[in-house]
Amino acid sequence: MKRFLRIVCTASLMLVTALLAAADFDYDLSPRKVAEDTWVVVGRNEDFSFENGGNIVNSAFIVTEEGVVLIDTGPSRRFGEQLRKAIARITDKPVVRVLITHHHPDHFLGNQAFPAASIAALPGTLEGIRRDGESFNENMYRLTGDWMLGTEVTVPGQELTPGPITVGRHRLELLALDGHTGTDLAVFDDSTGVLFAGDLLFHDRAPTTPNANIPRWLASIERLDALPYKVLVPGHGAPTTGRAPITQTRAWLQWLQATIRSGAENGRDLTEMLDLPLPPQQARLAVSGAEYRRSLSHLYPAAEQAALEHGGTGHEH
Repeated sequence: MKRFLRIVCTASLMLVTALLAAADFDYDLSPRKVAEDTWVVVGRNEDFSFENGGNIVNSAFIVTEEGVVLIDTGPSRRFGEQLRKAIARITDKPVVRVLITHHHPDHFLGNQAFPAASIAALPGTLEGIRRDGESFNENMYRLTGDWMLGTEVTVPGQELTPGPITVGRHRLELLALDGHTGTDLAVFDDSTGVLFAGDLLFHDRAPTTPNANIPRWLASIERLDALPYKVLVPGHGAPTTGRAPITQTRAWLQWLQATIRSGAENGRDLTEMLDLPLPPQQARLAVSGAEYRRSLSHLYPAAEQAALEHGGTGHEH
């Protein structure tokens, strides 16, 4: 009996310890220096979960003489607050500009941790946050749980105009692109050669497509590929000095587009498409199976409709 009680007490203690640890909601943010004055907080190559709290996104910051420029604030109020503290471990300079690359929730729901007047986004992103922000916030709570407690939608207080801006001695080129969403901001730092691509580029992870226009996305990738970058910072996945985010994202989108078009034109239904095996090049990317299934749900109905309208519905069977 005593042995049984000891086992029960030990198990209870372990449970309490685990619950207390979870209650800390620590994202364990560790900025990684990728160039002079430039750090990236790298998220996990995973789906949203109760374990990671939505920490699957990259946030980056540049320390200048005038203060810190931050690119994307993360998925929750907690993340934003912990990001602010992580920046303070690097520099005592204040965050003076916050640039939001697009309106997906893991990139802007940390806005609460920063003055709204310092946060800026392109007009289409502002519109998307106003339109979808509350539903995104609710959905993130369903996906990640209490990591989201206290998170409220904070719309950026400034509207960005594409073109060059100078902060300290850093000349930043603000590029208004699209394709991943209706409005995608990329930031190129001329002084260091760092390209902050947002979710126009993914590295070792399958791209997400809930608001995608693949032809326009591919055109935006060509714009990015033409820049004289030295370091690529994707929206998801590790920063790199190589071209992998460009080649991987382009290859995935081209394959996805061709697969969807072929399936629709040959009369395959959604169930048949879901059963198709992924080619090795695509299958090796993180969460590739899940993203392929999600992409079909987003994109396949329109492809089927287009095939019907153009008379291309011959069935392979």
